[in-house]
Amino acid sequence: MLALRVVVGALGLLALMLAARIWVDPAAAAAQFGLLVNGELGQASLRADIAGLFAATGGLALFAAITADGRALLGPVCLLGAALAGRLLNLVLAGFTFDQLTPILVEVLSLAILGAGLRGLRKPDIAV
Repeated sequence: MLALRVVVGALGLLALMLAARIWVDPAAAAAQFGLLVNGELGQASLRADIAGLFAATGGLALFAAITADGRALLGPVCLLGAALAGRLLNLVLAGFTFDQLTPILVEVLSLAILGAGLRGLRKPDIAV
C-alpha cells in the first residue's frame, strides 16, 4: 500500500506543479497544449478551467496519498474520465493525428493509477 500511496502522491504533485505553471505563465503552457491565448479572457480561461482541473486532480490525489483514503480519488477519476471522453470524441469527429496520442496515453495511465488508488486505498467502513 505504501508504493501505491507514493505513486498516487507523485501524480498529485505533478498535477499541482502543472497547475502552478499554467497560473504563472498561461501563454507558454497554452502553446504546449496546442492552444491559442486570446487576450485576458483567454488567459483567465486557461487559469480557471485547465489549471483548475489539474489543481483539483492534484490536490485530491495528494490528499488521498497522505491520508491513505482512496475515496478522495473519485473526483479526479471523474474529471480525467470526462477529459478522456472529450479526447475520444475528438478522434471520432476530427480524426486521428499522432500529436493526440501522448495526452491520451497520459490520461489513460493517470486513470489507471487513480483507479488503483480508489480501490487500494479504501478506508474500512465504520458502522455506527
